[in-house]
Amino acid sequence: MAEYESIHGTKVKYLSSDPTLDSSTEGQVWYNSTTGANKSLVQIKAWSSSGSMNTARAQGVSVGTQPAAIAFNGAPGSPVGTKSEEYNGFSWITTSETNTSRYDLGGAGTQTAALGFGGYQPGVPSGFSNHTEEWDGSSWTSSNNLPTALWGIRGCGLQTAALAFGGSAAGPGVPGVSTTSTYNGTSWTNVPATLNTARTQGGGVGDQTAALAYGGRPPSTPATATESYDGSSWTSVNSMNTGRMEMGYGGSQTIAIAFGGQIPPSSAKTNLTEEWDGSSWTQSSATSAQTAFGAGCGTQSLALFCLLNNGSNITNTEEYNSNINTFTAASWASGGNIGTTRRNMAAGGITSAGIIAGGFVPPSSNAVEEYNGSSWTSQNNIPVAKEAGGGGLGVQTAFVVAGGSGPDNITNGYSQSTQEYDGTNWTATGNLNVARLGGGGFSGTEAAGLGFGGYVGASSPYAPPSKTQSTEEYNGSAWSTGNTVPTGPNTYFNASGTQTATVGVRQTENGGTVLYDGTNWTTGSGTLTVLKGIGSMAKNGTSTASVVFGGTAGNPPARTAATEEYNGTAFVNTANMATARGSIGGSGNTTEAFAAGGFTGTTNVNSTEEYTYQGASTATASTLTTS
Repeated sequence: MAEYESIHGTKVKYLSSDPTLDSSTEGQVWYNSTTGANKSLVQIKAWSSSGSMNTARAQGVSVGTQPAAIAFNGAPGSPVGTKSEEYNGFSWITTSETNTSRYDLGGAGTQTAALGFGGYQPGVPSGFSNHTEEWDGSSWTSSNNLPTALWGIRGCGLQTAALAFGGSAAGPGVPGVSTTSTYNGTSWTNVPATLNTARTQGGGVGDQTAALAYGGRPPSTPATATESYDGSSWTSVNSMNTGRMEMGYGGSQTIAIAFGGQIPPSSAKTNLTEEWDGSSWTQSSATSAQTAFGAGCGTQSLALFCLLNNGSNITNTEEYNSNINTFTAASWASGGNIGTTRRNMAAGGITSAGIIAGGFVPPSSNAVEEYNGSSWTSQNNIPVAKEAGGGGLGVQTAFVVAGGSGPDNITNGYSQSTQEYDGTNWTATGNLNVARLGGGGFSGTEAAGLGFGGYVGASSPYAPPSKTQSTEEYNGSAWSTGNTVPTGPNTYFNASGTQTATVGVRQTENGGTVLYDGTNWTTGSGTLTVLKGIGSMAKNGTSTASVVFGGTAGNPPARTAATEEYNGTAFVNTANMATARGSIGGSGNTTEAFAAGGFTGTTNVNSTEEYTYQGASTATASTLTTS
């Protein structure tokens, strides 16, 4: 057997630790004397499952990137054939439907500016469509038609500069067409350039002046045929290894990918993946779901496969990753335990500089702890023990706790008092105008805070509490009354943002949102998909980018580990916490948040978990073994 040196011209390095892992290290082999292992940095190629679509269908279109795609239309026909959904890297959100029900159509563009054209349209005399629609991020609008009604047509490029090619104006088994058309954002034009081999139901990537067409249905073309387009003519290039049609595809003219599909002339489906390097196709070591009639988008290193059929239409989604880095879009990791086990604490700051105060042990606690991203340390106690979510706002060195329940009760159980923390000491400041339990939302800073909603004290010690719609603004020393929160099923909130741009998320009944602009409240469009009794919210996020986690869900209700990101319009599920819990001391933003303590439904916990979004992209060396 040839030695490594004779093959590569270098010796295996003898190192006490792994070298810096980056693109310059890729392909190198070294011996780690500390671990006693031969190691290398290799590109990781793998398919993995992601969030399911809301409607099962196939033969639709997807465009965009792996973490930001839109998929639309598909079979069977109306009303399924008009469905449209957006993908955020975790899950799918249903959007406005297209105007025309059809499948096996062409597409181009991005998640916020997409284009759909042609296809098979049920109800049309010939069955074939020349209809074109544009997506602007919120709705679909009909545009000028294709010159010819075609199904199985493929396309690429942008909404304002698209390329369409191939397709069929007749039924299956009839040769496709070699026509090429361009779209300028308004109308289509047939161009002189024609495909060398007519094709339908193949793959197509690139842009209007640099495209790649591959695969397709015989007899129109060999199912392996590949052609490259330079803006004026098509040139035949090296063929695929496995001929296929109705596959997923992504990438560009020089770096493309093909996955799944049907192997003609049989009905057999394949799970093979191939990569194009600009001159030839190579089979990847990774295999996708064995499906056909799916849709793909993205790049060769980050591709998306959806709108699948494995004998019947399914809602499954798969992601392809080919990289030296291991990428985790969102994750929770264990952090340091809090010193005093409790729940219902006020919390503020971020993971690397967090703070919790008060809470329920039992009884009510006045303990204060600061977090540095790895461990909690005790600080000067808050002068008044508070629990039941005494509202916290601000950061570790400028923190405010207001309301709640504790020994300074003023209105039959609930507190109006406010205490400020400067990083060392606590000072009492102006009282809330309305004594409220921490079911109200608190957001903002020490100098410009907001408190709203929640439960107010009962009219007598034995009467049940009532909910309030009142709003108060804090200026660093006193609270003033503002406009009331819109009426709704309840006024029990968590909140994120600033005094002039806050999102409040209703707990329990409907999980909807309310938005505050510094003067007025409006009802938002977002609704929680899982969480109803929220455990906590990253209150130092923004009104358009925050995260909620833990709480209660289900019927009968139980504590949950679910986490949802809010983007200003909708909530999407992300990574679950390790421990299902509610009544959490949590704060932060979408980049770094923490969940400390809380209640599992049977006991208080002292554990902390740390949330990171799209942060884990790490090169990892592989250990080489023999077999």
